Amino acid sequence: MSEGTIAWLLVSSALVLFMTPGLALFYGGMVRSKNVLNMLMKNFFTISIVTVVWTVIGYTLAFGTDFGGLIGGLDFVALRGVEGDGLLFMVFQMMFAIITPALISGAVAERMKFSAWVLFTTLWALIVYPMVAHWGFAAEGWLFAWGVRDFAGGLVVHINAGIAALALVFALGPRRGFRAEVMRPHSLPLTLLGTGILWFGWFGFNAGSALAADGIAISAFVTTQIAASVAALGWVVAEWMKNGKPTTLGAASGAVAGLVAITPGAGFVSPMSAIAIGAIAGFLCFLAVSLKFRFGYDDSLDVVGVHLVGGIVGSVLLGVFAESRINTAVPDGLLFGGSDFFFKQVVAVLAVMAFTFIASYLLARIVKAITGLRVEENQETEGLDISLHEERGYVFSE
Repeated sequence: MSEGTIAWLLVSSALVLFMTPGLALFYGGMVRSKNVLNMLMKNFFTISIVTVVWTVIGYTLAFGTDFGGLIGGLDFVALRGVEGDGLLFMVFQMMFAIITPALISGAVAERMKFSAWVLFTTLWALIVYPMVAHWGFAAEGWLFAWGVRDFAGGLVVHINAGIAALALVFALGPRRGFRAEVMRPHSLPLTLLGTGILWFGWFGFNAGSALAADGIAISAFVTTQIAASVAALGWVVAEWMKNGKPTTLGAASGAVAGLVAITPGAGFVSPMSAIAIGAIAGFLCFLAVSLKFRFGYDDSLDVVGVHLVGGIVGSVLLGVFAESRINTAVPDGLLFGGSDFFFKQVVAVLAVMAFTFIASYLLARIVKAITGLRVEENQETEGLDISLHEERGYVFSE
């Protein structure tokens, strides 16, 4: 790699890592004040857990010598033989492996044991994430080899995390008082700060996935900004029309939905296509977050509505808007005369959803048998900050 590319990927790796503390603030502001530290801790501690898992075995399972298109071999265990450019690629991918399970934490906010979260995250980062990463990112993975494309993680990160969140929610059950009482975010300024950090870091997430300081990185950078902005507009307009009032949380959620939706196609689509993707994502993700009330599952912080639905929208629309003139690594989408590619993207979405839902639900049941999943009723009522961590997020008097 050139010195410029090395520098860009080092910076991009740091940007993607910075997204996880940003996610912690994004989620932390959305929970009630008695649970803010627990939410921050779930995200922050995931950095440590996944770093160890990825270093020792996760990286080799994702990018080691292919085994039947399903998983990598053990040739890079404990980073054996990984050096130079390979070490740089490893650490860049590590940051993706970190934020993916962290995304799940928002769905189980305010009721999951911290010990259960640690065990689930460890097992998920060891089993589920490396396998899906191999399918979608490794050259020999069955999805990639078949022709499916995922520029920066619509499939591998967002659909993967979103459907895992849904499985964990089903295993865990709803918060006490769900649908019976209003559970308002305690600090939307904190959420907006987290949104800004996520948006900033996402340029490393998407543009860094070009793996070079080149024109594809520039294209991914531009489409990322456009889609996020348009989706924020779309979400706010939709809720304004439906509820009569635009909200700060809607603007933040819409921006994140647009960032999610452009991720699979950031380096494969044009700026005008990014406008369409952002608009569709903002509107559909807004509609999707209400499904939890209709179907009765408690996705506390709308991980399913934003990340699963946004990932599906982006991955499927990549099959519509992809242009080989922008990036020769992708065929033309449906809008530009292609047809097979669209079909493959749809199949990939369904395959990842099916595998990850089943695997994640089974892991949740295993964790439940070992540690239990939920805190006690009195702990949930008191708040997880005091009951699990013996700390308070805010102390205004002695």
